[in-house]
Amino acid sequence: MSMMSVHRDAPGDETPLAERIMSEAVRQGEVLGWHSVRLTEVAARLELPMRAVLAEYRDLDAVANAWFLRGWQAMLDESPEGLADWPERARLEHCLLAWFGAFSAHRRVTVEMLCHKAHPPHLHTWVPMVFDLSRTIQWLREAARLQACYGSRRAQVEEVALTALFVATLAVWARDDSHSQARTRRFLEKRLSRGEGCMKWVPGSHVKVSAEPMI
Repeated sequence: MSMMSVHRDAPGDETPLAERIMSEAVRQGEVLGWHSVRLTEVAARLELPMRAVLAEYRDLDAVANAWFLRGWQAMLDESPEGLADWPERARLEHCLLAWFGAFSAHRRVTVEMLCHKAHPPHLHTWVPMVFDLSRTIQWLREAARLQACYGSRRAQVEEVALTALFVATLAVWARDDSHSQARTRRFLEKRLSRGEGCMKWVPGSHVKVSAEPMI
């Protein structure tokens, strides 16, 4: 029996192999810094052949992509009863905090993943980052149940404003050492509050978000 089979079927360990690889990579990132994580070391720690790791992830960036999928899942999964009846601003705040909350226990290494993707020599990750940001905003609109139809003027303006809001909040969160992300929460609440009525001239429902830059 191959080592890969042993680890997939080990008694008492029902964690999917992809999850175990990702968790070990993040653990090593917490200790060494994400830039120092090597999949060969991850495989060695898990006593896996490299082909088993390659079967799950083509490179370290693929591990990071799987990690960020957790943010989308958190926005969609953490839906309290009656969310659809909340004001749009409250729905947006809840969903954004769910995204950031998904990574709060590993904030430093999560920020390092983003920096690694944006590193100038890593041109192959730049364009995917843009599309991933766009997908994040699309999933945010879905999770917050914004009603503007895709491609409409209303939806286009929402996407621009929400992208600016997300990036600005991310910059605050990246340096937020406060308890329970209090600083990020205050920043987001302030930006959403300042956005009251900023899109009232756009046809459609009155979503209220702020696209103003971070102070």
